[in-house]
Amino acid sequence: MDVRSQIGMVFHLDKCIGCHTCSVACKNVWTDREGTEYMWWNNVETKPGTGFPTRWEDQEQYKGGWVTDGEDLKLRSTGKARIIPNIFHNPAQPSLDDYYEPWTYDFQHLFDAPEGDDQPTAIPISKITGEPIEKIEAGPNWDDDLGGSPIYAANDPNMEGLTEAQRKQMLEIERVAMFYVPRICNHCLNPACVAACPSGALYKRGEDGVVLLSQERCRAWRACIPACPYKKTYFNWSTGKSEKCILCYPRLETGQAPACFHSCVGRIRYLGNVLYDMDKVREAANLPDEQLVQAQRDLILDPTDPEVIEAARRGGIPEGVIETAARSPVYKYVKEWEIALPLHVEYRTFPMLFYVPPLLPVMSETQGDVVRNSVDALFGDVEDARPPLEYLGKLFAAGNLGKLRYAIKKELAVKIWRRHVTVGDIDEEQAKRALVEADCSPEEADDIFRLTALSTFKERFVIPPAQREMAMEMLVDPQELKAAAGFGFRSAPRRS
Repeated sequence: MDVRSQIGMVFHLDKCIGCHTCSVACKNVWTDREGTEYMWWNNVETKPGTGFPTRWEDQEQYKGGWVTDGEDLKLRSTGKARIIPNIFHNPAQPSLDDYYEPWTYDFQHLFDAPEGDDQPTAIPISKITGEPIEKIEAGPNWDDDLGGSPIYAANDPNMEGLTEAQRKQMLEIERVAMFYVPRICNHCLNPACVAACPSGALYKRGEDGVVLLSQERCRAWRACIPACPYKKTYFNWSTGKSEKCILCYPRLETGQAPACFHSCVGRIRYLGNVLYDMDKVREAANLPDEQLVQAQRDLILDPTDPEVIEAARRGGIPEGVIETAARSPVYKYVKEWEIALPLHVEYRTFPMLFYVPPLLPVMSETQGDVVRNSVDALFGDVEDARPPLEYLGKLFAAGNLGKLRYAIKKELAVKIWRRHVTVGDIDEEQAKRALVEADCSPEEADDIFRLTALSTFKERFVIPPAQREMAMEMLVDPQELKAAAGFGFRSAPRRS
């Protein structure tokens, strides 16, 4: 058992209001400079929809992630025979049109325009060429709130495979069933971008699993961009280097939540480390699609198990990291309660960003002029009262509808139980019956409710100690530099 520690994340989609505060916070901190105009390390998509970049989920076009024959993993985007021919141009890489041409406005024209009969307007100007743009055709969230649009929803790759009846159902109810999916780099356990990089610029930090991209080693070969199935690696046209989300690791090292987490208005974001067995990652990644959700959960170890604790200590994991893993909200949502699911786990990167699926719409029925909560036929109506489970299953369970049904049933049961406790219009027998059918106890329901609705900042963000001194030990003996100025840096400080 090779026990490692990995930062994990949970986004609760029932609480996301699509305000994009997270995107703006990240933009202002990390990508507000030349060459990064089109980059959105954090973006919020409306589903059903095409996303950013356009149709990023279509791996037949973009060749992201891994494929397996049951015994061995291979990258879709590259291989030994394709590295050299594609080293300066990869045919599966998104173009600027797949993202959008970033623009600003000629606001000075509003002040300098000559006097006339018409109100002057701010002309859109390309932030790359500096030339006026005649017609803006796309943006980072161009289909925002257009879940009912036959253009964007019909081109959602997740619609493929649905029956004609299910497609019609989606088009009829999308305006009320749309939901938001915030996305950042997943900092995967088995990242395809790291495996694809010829220069070794991409790597996972040993202490917390954050995937970083060395600006010193990057050679602009851009193999990482098509390899990432989530398209969360970008090319900076100004510096000639690739860039990606760094999970605000300077903030993590000082005990602060990442900027997008900290600024989230809906408080949908949770962060904490988990312990996992590195020895089983390759075996798990070779399993069939329908087994991948459970396989990833099985990789995550119980941080209170004495055997796991002992193996972690043998592997050099500090006590503080083991202790935070035992309090991690990610472990509870993903492993203990099993209501958080990975996004497109079929790409076999084992993303460490999990989503609590949305309940859409609220279960109810109309009786005359009164809208009443439906309890008796609760789980029987799950299939009919929401977007087709096949659609949500493609997003969050690699088609394993059993895992999705389990999560949705438990979410519904918690809501019914809390309605019994707080409002009292559902009797105790009905509420308890819903919990039993959802494999949930009243105590567990209360715990889920508290972490979802009433949790404090420190309960949502359980940040392990940085242990930067351990990273330093890999380079030099700390005892030799203990009394030196600049301890902790790779190179000794010099006077200018």
